[in-house]
Amino acid sequence: MRIAALATSAFAAALMASPALALTVETKMSTAFQEKLDDDIGVREARVLSDALTRKITNVFAEKGVQAEKIVVTIEDARPNRPTMEQVSQKPGLDSMHSISLGGAKLSGIAYDAAGNEIGRFDYRWYETDLHNVVAATTWSDARSTFDKFARRFADKLT
Repeated sequence: MRIAALATSAFAAALMASPALALTVETKMSTAFQEKLDDDIGVREARVLSDALTRKITNVFAEKGVQAEKIVVTIEDARPNRPTMEQVSQKPGLDSMHSISLGGAKLSGIAYDAAGNEIGRFDYRWYETDLHNVVAATTWSDARSTFDKFARRFADKLT
C-alpha cells in the first residue's frame, strides 16, 4: 500500500515538473517569397529555412519559458549571403565559395495559447548592411541571424 502511494506521489510530482505540451511552430512562405523561391533561389531552400526557423523558435521559447501553444511564422523575404545550389546551376558565373552578398530576412509571427486565442504578434526584419561582415558567411548566415533576433525579441514580448 505504501509503495503504491509512493509511486502515485512520484508520478504526480513528475507530471507537475514536466514542461507543458511541446510548442508547435508552423512556418509559411509569403506568396511573393514563394515566387522568388520558384524563380531564382530554389524550392529546396524553403525547407532549409523553415527547419532552421522552427528549431530556433522552439529552442529560444523553451529557454525563456514562453507559455505559447502554437506559433505561426511567415517568411516574408529572405536573402542568401552566398548563391544557393539552384542559383549556381542556373548562372554559371556564380561561384558558391567566392560570390557573396548582403543577406537577411523579414518575418511576421502570431502566437496562440492552448485555447487557440491569439496572445501576441511580432514583425521583424534585419538585413546586413556591410559586406565586410559577410566574409566567413554560409549561404543563409544573415537569415539565421535574423531568425535568432526574431525568436528572442518575440519571446521577450510574450514573457
